[in-house]
Amino acid sequence: MPSMPSASSPARDHCQVLIIGGGTAGITAAARFRRAGLTDVAVVEPARTHWYQPLWTLVGGGRAPLGITRRPEASVMPRNVRWIREAATAVGPETQTVTTTDRTIGYDFLVMAPGLQLDWDKIPGLDAAVGHGAVSSNYSFEYAPYTWELIRGLRSGTAVFTQPTGPVKCGGAPQKIAYLAADYWRRQGVLHRIRVVLVLPSESLFGVPVWRRALEQVADRYGIEVRLNSEMTAVDGTARRLTVADHSAGAEERIAFDLLHAVPPQSAPDWVKRSPLADPASPYGYVEADKYTLQHPRHRNVFALGDVANLPTSKTGAAVRKQAPVVVANLLAEIKGEHRERRRYDGYTSCPLVTARDRMLLAEFDYDQRPAPSIPLVDTTKERRDMWLLKRYGLPALYWHGMLKGLA
Repeated sequence: MPSMPSASSPARDHCQVLIIGGGTAGITAAARFRRAGLTDVAVVEPARTHWYQPLWTLVGGGRAPLGITRRPEASVMPRNVRWIREAATAVGPETQTVTTTDRTIGYDFLVMAPGLQLDWDKIPGLDAAVGHGAVSSNYSFEYAPYTWELIRGLRSGTAVFTQPTGPVKCGGAPQKIAYLAADYWRRQGVLHRIRVVLVLPSESLFGVPVWRRALEQVADRYGIEVRLNSEMTAVDGTARRLTVADHSAGAEERIAFDLLHAVPPQSAPDWVKRSPLADPASPYGYVEADKYTLQHPRHRNVFALGDVANLPTSKTGAAVRKQAPVVVANLLAEIKGEHRERRRYDGYTSCPLVTARDRMLLAEFDYDQRPAPSIPLVDTTKERRDMWLLKRYGLPALYWHGMLKGLA
């Protein structure tokens, strides 16, 4: 019986396939490499806890407990994959090395999957305000339960939900919590006493027309005041005031709030931004990758997937589920020296759009913003209870028992 990775295993300074990141993308890729028969695979990941982040929205909305979203990292690390429990700090693609907090590791092939970082300090006042008073965010396990505490306690006033400019994890999450909160207040009979403001940097509620129209109806149903082409530029948590910039009008407005759910700006980890692998075209420092093959255009033995990859699609776990088989197939082809046409990723991603405490839309689409449904004979453009059950129970089971084992 193969043993689980051990902290006492002897350190080795070179491996055939080195994966940076032990989150959704890194573990999914590692499991698939092992199933493909590779025996020299290592994962660099300092965290001891693995989180299923898609449920944090339901934690913040009072529909799931935080405890079910975490497991020990050791329990999800694939068998016979070396776990290097250190943080990556630099990468040298010319020398084929990665520097960690404790060593330098050589590699034959590199898979970049370190995720992204939350830049709380990029909005003046947010870092100091979040998690206190009337300010919270579902983008951290520390604060998601506090979001529910604030929602449950509000009976009148102004509730503001914001999203920053730039790519964020699960682009629908900033507005899903607004719908969960509004539905709760409606059921409590207090929604008419609460002004709900949704601040979005985009030109519409959603990029794909069929789901955009559905979400417009949802926002209208709750009486949500939607501010498009706008973003929060500063917040004073003590005074409970925030500044919203309206980019269409070129104007700013100060809004007093009684509850603020804020989503921080996000970008590649700082060490990735400084690396030769960063895409010069990305203002957020994400890793350059061919959008179809996920291979770095300047370093053929480097691949990227998940949130850190600079791809023109949403950053979701569903995208990773489709990206991982492409990375594994194309990296194996490089190992074998095969010059056949590479496997291609079509940009598939999915956004489970929770619209009520027991209803959900399931948006699935590709690079061309075309619907790409994966559930036959089910209209996921309509709000459905079975889709909510999928979000709450089905997708977590698929994640823990399928994706992370290289099966889904």
